[in-house]
Amino acid sequence: MIFHDTTLPGVRHIELELNGDERGWLARTFCEREFAEAGLPIRYAQTSVTRTRLRGMLRGLHYQAAPHLEDKLIRCARGRVFDVVLDLRTELPSHGRWESFELDAEVPRMLFLPAGTAHGFQALTDDVEMTYQMTEPYVAELARGVRWDDPSLGIPWPLPDPIISQRDRDLPGLA
Repeated sequence: MIFHDTTLPGVRHIELELNGDERGWLARTFCEREFAEAGLPIRYAQTSVTRTRLRGMLRGLHYQAAPHLEDKLIRCARGRVFDVVLDLRTELPSHGRWESFELDAEVPRMLFLPAGTAHGFQALTDDVEMTYQMTEPYVAELARGVRWDDPSLGIPWPLPDPIISQRDRDLPGLA
């Protein structure tokens, strides 16, 4: 694995190193030693998978509130997404800034998101599958979010007229 810093403190882009032959390839998505050397958590409390059926569907921007702030390790296992990370850490100068990435199952890579960031994505293909490893278990009453189309953020979602759940439509803006 090759760990890259991004413009947001603590957010890491992780390239998977493929070992392949005529059958296909194998890549490690976690190695305790390599994660520790990169300063990333080596304990994950929960792993989850989401399936997003239709191109254009948008999820987010989600996070979990204290006292169960969570680090996340995210990978697109099927399809392709426009992925957004929003920094909510008020103690950092990067508060309110966001960064986008394209995650694609055909170009294996992952994102590490530290506690205090929100995450969302828009499916660029049908049948997207995302995997998440979190350092804290999910606590429904601590689930929070920031509205995907908050004008103060100005996120240029790539597909017009996104398909959005009522829950995500009702999220507040950053302010």
